[in-house]
Amino acid sequence: MIDIKYIRENKDLVKENIKKKFQDEKLPLVDEVYELDKKVREVQVKADTLKADKNKLSGEIGKLMKDGKKDEAEEIKKKIAETAEEITKLEGEQEELSKSIREKMMVIPQIIDESVPIGKDDSENVEVQRFGDPVVPSYEIPYHADIIERLNGMDKDAAGRTSGQGFYYLLGDIARLHEAMIAYGRDYMIDQGFTYAIPPFMIHSDVVTGVMSFPEMEAMMYKIEGEDLYLIGTSEHSMIGKFKDQIIKKEELPIHMTSYSPCFRKEGGSHGLEERGLYRVHQFEKQEMIVVCEPEESMDWYNKMWQFTVNIFRNMDIPVRQLECCSGDLADLKVKSCDIEAWSPRQQKYFEVASCSNLGDAQARRLGIRCKGEKGTYYLHTLNNTVVATPRGLIALIENNYQEDGSIKIPKVLQPYMGGKEVITPKK
Repeated sequence: MIDIKYIRENKDLVKENIKKKFQDEKLPLVDEVYELDKKVREVQVKADTLKADKNKLSGEIGKLMKDGKKDEAEEIKKKIAETAEEITKLEGEQEELSKSIREKMMVIPQIIDESVPIGKDDSENVEVQRFGDPVVPSYEIPYHADIIERLNGMDKDAAGRTSGQGFYYLLGDIARLHEAMIAYGRDYMIDQGFTYAIPPFMIHSDVVTGVMSFPEMEAMMYKIEGEDLYLIGTSEHSMIGKFKDQIIKKEELPIHMTSYSPCFRKEGGSHGLEERGLYRVHQFEKQEMIVVCEPEESMDWYNKMWQFTVNIFRNMDIPVRQLECCSGDLADLKVKSCDIEAWSPRQQKYFEVASCSNLGDAQARRLGIRCKGEKGTYYLHTLNNTVVATPRGLIALIENNYQEDGSIKIPKVLQPYMGGKEVITPKK
């Protein structure tokens, strides 16, 4: 959410930002907010004037009573009552106007960083750099679901009976490999100085609207019927929510944490072959990282964070690339974002396995996350990034470590989490 002062002073820049995001239908909101803000301030001036008058009149009553001018005192009391009624009316009007402003401000997108490429949608995202050589082996790599089934590592039929489409059982060494990736990602981030956390897996609606836009919430979140609780789609939601309405001491910054959670999402799902696999599912597990920091430090943290994910995947022998999200692909709260995509030797293309975002002060304004420093109280910046998420990360691992005999080579960094096992072989 943008600072209202910014709209007062930079109305045209806010409109230009909306155009860069190809959301021209939101342009009228800027003028509406601008005019509503003027009205709020006019009402505030009237209310403040009346309050001053009321205080002045109240000071006269005692003197009049002392001088025996009871009738005059009663008249002033009536004026005070009328003034108080008018003040209450103005305060109510101000509250309604402020509510309307906030509702409209929640829809106006955050000002994007000047380095963000301009484009309408994800088809215009820009490849920045590659890490590792994408290899296509001489032998065929089967669909990941077929590989896993030959290793007795998955049962989607049983999950369909218990839970429906979009769920799965992982079994045996594949389930263990899945957890090894999460554990390795956790330990890697701890080694980088991040504090490990396991957050609540359900959050209140005011936290949801604090960390994401309403359309995102409707598309992603599962609501608990009859309660003000939502299942999290990523642990970033509850991790940033942890600091709601807090004034953080300057000496405690930056705060950097890595968190584990299951994630729940209303994935629409793909048709045909992809529905058999693990690419689009309603439930998965993820290791996440978040940072709360000084505004001037957020872009440095952004560049550190996506690099951590690149390192993790390269350590698992998976080639990846960094893809810069264009303006039209940025969620409204984001200042800058990039995806880390893993190489799929089966499809001979890259696919998303992680996303790193700098949200500036958007979440902090919505949730009241502030710092008190020498220059007063101000909003902090928040960032988040995927450390590793399965099963998408698992798909990338399996495809890039698949061997001609149907076995899966286990990267060295994961072997300690697999009891020293170096290869997962098909069972005859």
